[in-house]
Amino acid sequence: MSRITDTFAELQSKGRKALIPYVTAGFPFADITPALMHGMVEAGADVIELGVPFSDPMADGPVIQKAGEKALALGIGMAQVLGHVREFRQRNDKTPVVLMGYANPVERYDQIHGAGAFVRDAAAAGVDGVLIVDYPPEECEAFAASLRAQDMDLIFLLAPTSTEARMQQVARVASGYVYYVSLKGVTGSGALDTAAVEAMLPTIRKHVHIPVGVGFGIRDAATAQAIGRVADAVVIGSRIIQLIEDQPHEKVVAVTVDFLRGVRKALDA
Repeated sequence: MSRITDTFAELQSKGRKALIPYVTAGFPFADITPALMHGMVEAGADVIELGVPFSDPMADGPVIQKAGEKALALGIGMAQVLGHVREFRQRNDKTPVVLMGYANPVERYDQIHGAGAFVRDAAAAGVDGVLIVDYPPEECEAFAASLRAQDMDLIFLLAPTSTEARMQQVARVASGYVYYVSLKGVTGSGALDTAAVEAMLPTIRKHVHIPVGVGFGIRDAATAQAIGRVADAVVIGSRIIQLIEDQPHEKVVAVTVDFLRGVRKALDA
């Protein structure tokens, strides 16, 4: 059983919802990520999504694209991301860490280090889950099995346009949780329609019997609280990136902690 499953079970037993902040690894400074991860936990994060920088993202809006470009310019690749997780694990062996990104960096890592190297090294670093935006469920059953063998979960996106057939395909392969994209479009775009999210979740839960997190468009404590009433988890990314992108090194963690504490308080209210 993965740390993600354990975490959701513990939260459910307490009637609480998961707070899942996202940050791009190596942004806004190459060395900031482990300290930022610890700050997020201190502020009430239950799971951390760590973005793997990639030059050609398809789901990320301009805010996260810009963060990824800066991280790449600072020399952050998959090896450095795994290093951040290893460093985080020196002081925290409980909070689940999910790598979110694209197929190219994963497959390139295996090209360089040998077949199966990514799964092996991610497990050794302390990664708990992987969300690969451009891996369709029907093409990665073997990858999912290799992750499960290391107690890691393969997490999938569902969207407002997902059919029930697609939900069934995802349900066969996914573990940990599924990530429901609340908007048509990219991260950080549009206004969140909580009624539409609430209307969609029963259909998802009819097919998917693991927790459902909701992200894209959650920007503050109020929207987080509204989504927390209907979802199992709330994912916040673009807003955090915006808050820290122009901060000096010494303020990045404090600004993030202050913001997330407000969200945590609203979720628990």
